[in-house]
Amino acid sequence: MTSRYRLAAASPEIANAFAADAGPDPWAGGEIVPGTFAPVIARAGKTGRPVIRPMHWGYPPPGSLTEASGSAPPRWVAHVRNVESPYWIGNLRHISLRCLIPASAFAVRQDRTDHWFGVRDRALFAIAGIWRDLTDMPVFAMLTTEPNSALLPVEGGKGPSAMPLILAAEDQDRWLNADWKEAQALVRPWPAMQTIGHPPVSAVVRP
Repeated sequence: MTSRYRLAAASPEIANAFAADAGPDPWAGGEIVPGTFAPVIARAGKTGRPVIRPMHWGYPPPGSLTEASGSAPPRWVAHVRNVESPYWIGNLRHISLRCLIPASAFAVRQDRTDHWFGVRDRALFAIAGIWRDLTDMPVFAMLTTEPNSALLPVEGGKGPSAMPLILAAEDQDRWLNADWKEAQALVRPWPAMQTIGHPPVSAVVRP
């Protein structure tokens, strides 16, 4: 599963790469984990044009409309694993609630270590996402697929359970504008030959 991702670009560069309006987001680049905010590209309500909006990574848990309950930290639902789930299908069928998540690298966890990957010949790429407005903030979740062979351990070890749903440049508009039957056809693993590993120095070991 993708535990975190990087977006090593500022808002103007992101807007240029995805032909989107920059909006008010002052993003300057960094690493994103569930429970934090990140730039997301969604369609503007009035014009339908893609615009960058800062959104919170993670939906409230099913059955909860609040960010937290009591003193315990919230357990955000950051990934869409089953596109047939009633929890997600309403968002997925509404094109206005689909979004693009700009990224420059993503991490998958294997044997307690985060290993980083990117897309060959692409400094920035888009991950498929969905979003919704809560009372006090917009939230988004990342779609995932089966991992491709580039992410599997070479010798033993436990491989990741999923990888982000990466969209080819020509499929990004389809994700934002096509009906669900057509958009669902994009839910497939990114080709292994177009997936590159980042240097070992990028791996982050966590307890």
